[in-house]
Amino acid sequence: MAAPSKLAHIVLQTNRIHELQEWYCKVLSARVIHDSSPFISFICYDDEHHRIAFLNPGPLAEREPGVGGPVAAGREAGLHHIAFTFASLNDLLENYRRLKGIGIKPYWCVNHGPTTSMYYRDPDGNQIELQIDNFATTEEGRAYMEGPAFRKNPVGVEFDPEALDARFRAGASLAELTLID
Repeated sequence: MAAPSKLAHIVLQTNRIHELQEWYCKVLSARVIHDSSPFISFICYDDEHHRIAFLNPGPLAEREPGVGGPVAAGREAGLHHIAFTFASLNDLLENYRRLKGIGIKPYWCVNHGPTTSMYYRDPDGNQIELQIDNFATTEEGRAYMEGPAFRKNPVGVEFDPEALDARFRAGASLAELTLID
C-alpha cells in the first residue's frame, strides 16, 4: 500500500483570519496566495501552491489557552500542535532572532533528542513548533527514538534560546548544541 509522499496543507478554523494570516506570514516568512475575506485565505512559504489555509465558518467558541509545555497544555480534544522543520540550526536561530525582534517569542524550548524545538502560540492559541532535525538522516533519528535514551526521556531537555544562540555564535559544534544523553 502506498503512503503519502508529503504533508500537503493545514487548515485552521478561526474568526480572526487576518490576524492568523499576518502572524503565520511573519513566523514562516510566508506570503498570501489568495484571500477571499472574510471566508478563506491561503498562504505558502515554499514551492507548494498552498501550505496553510484559514477558514472562517462563522462564530466559533474561544479556545481555552493551556499552560506549561505542549505535553501539559491544552486539555481539549483537537489539534495539539503543528511542526515546521528548518534546514539548519543557523536558520532556526536566525528565525528566532527575527521573530524576537518583532515581539514574537517562544513559550517553550526543548531538545527532544531527535529535534531541537521552539514552541510558539498563534493568535488563536494554537501551538506551533519550529524545529530542526538533530540527526543527519531519518534512520538515525528513528534509531534514537527506538533506543534507551528516548525511552527514558521522550519529552527531552528544556533549553534557553538566548544561551543556545550565544553558544552557536561563539562557534560551538552542532553536536555540542543539539545532542543529548
